[in-house]
Amino acid sequence: MQSCFITGTDTGIGKTRFTLELMRYGKRQGLRVAGMKPVASGSVKTDRGNRNGDALAILAECSSPLRYEDVNPYAFIDPVAPVIAAKRENRSISMETIMRAYDRLHSTADLVVIEGIGGWKIQLDEEIMLSDLVARLQLPVILVVGIRLGCLNHAMLTVESIRRDCLTLCGWVANSIDQDFTDGEDSIRLLQRSIPAPLLAHMPYACSASDCLISWEGISNLY
Repeated sequence: MQSCFITGTDTGIGKTRFTLELMRYGKRQGLRVAGMKPVASGSVKTDRGNRNGDALAILAECSSPLRYEDVNPYAFIDPVAPVIAAKRENRSISMETIMRAYDRLHSTADLVVIEGIGGWKIQLDEEIMLSDLVARLQLPVILVVGIRLGCLNHAMLTVESIRRDCLTLCGWVANSIDQDFTDGEDSIRLLQRSIPAPLLAHMPYACSASDCLISWEGISNLY
């Protein structure tokens, strides 16, 4: 696996958390690693342009110094869907711009971990869906499932949609995001039986980085 695309069952579900952990894991395996967040909303204006916090964290984990604009070609100010944020700034998203940035990252790394935005059925531009970008990049998908009430429905609908888009789901991640949800383990076991892809990692609620790496055996099988 030279690259992979990280999506989630919703926004705020732990995509960035897993992206960073996967980048660190790759570096521990001796790989040159780069990360990418092609489109981000919820950014701040700086004298160097808009900057997004998640994209900056990804940039900091890359094995070598990279241009911010390659890691995050599109950073919008408002924390809303990208198609709305782009309209508010009178901008449009170009697939070709993202592809050129990805090619530059890919030329410097053994592994490129790409984080999506929001959930799966996200419109990037008037005529571009997130799935169109993943198909153009020809990447396998890893799904981050936020383990909370309602996660079974969200997870299975997302899996169904990824498969309907004729893309490869190579694995999924259980991210426990609700400390008061007492049915987490039962939900994970049910999803393991239902999702036609391996559970790659389980990230407990509010764990340290070392504690997160409790079920990563499946990750090594992807390389």
